[in-house]
Amino acid sequence: MLVKEMKQEAQTTRKMLERVPNDKYDWQPHPKSMTIRQLTTHIAELPTWVSLALATDGLDFATNPYSPVTINNTTELMDLFERSLAEGETALSQATDEQLEPMWTLRHGDTILSKTTRGEMIRMSFSQIVHHRAQLGVFLRLLDIPIPGSYGPSADDSGF
Repeated sequence: MLVKEMKQEAQTTRKMLERVPNDKYDWQPHPKSMTIRQLTTHIAELPTWVSLALATDGLDFATNPYSPVTINNTTELMDLFERSLAEGETALSQATDEQLEPMWTLRHGDTILSKTTRGEMIRMSFSQIVHHRAQLGVFLRLLDIPIPGSYGPSADDSGF
C-alpha cells in the first residue's frame, strides 16, 4: 500500500514541479519564506527519506546538517526528483512489514523532534511532500502560474 501511495503522490508532485519557470528559482513571497529553489529542492529530495528511514535508526540534525543539492533549472529539478523517487521506491518495494516496525528518531542534539516507527516516518515523509507541494501551489498562484489538479481538477483546469 505504501508503494502504491508513493507512486500516486509522485504523479501530482511531478505536475507541480514541472510548472516552475527557470527564471523564478530565487523568488520568494516573503522574507521568512523559502525561495522556490529551496522549496522545490526539498520537495524533490524528500523521497530519499524513505530509504533513510529504512536504513537507519534516526537522524540528528546537529551532527548531520542539511546540505541540499544545488539545482538551477527545472530540468535539473525534475532529474533530482526522479532519482530521489527511484531510490525511495526501490527501498520501499524491498522492505518487509517487520522492517517498518523499529523505532526511528528525528532529533537536533538532545532535543527529540519525533520518535515514531520507521513505517510512521515514511508516512510522515509523504505528508511532508504534500505539505510542501501545497506551499509551492501558493507560490505558483502568486506568480500567476496555473495550478494543476491534485486530487481532482483545479480552478485552472478547463471547464471547472
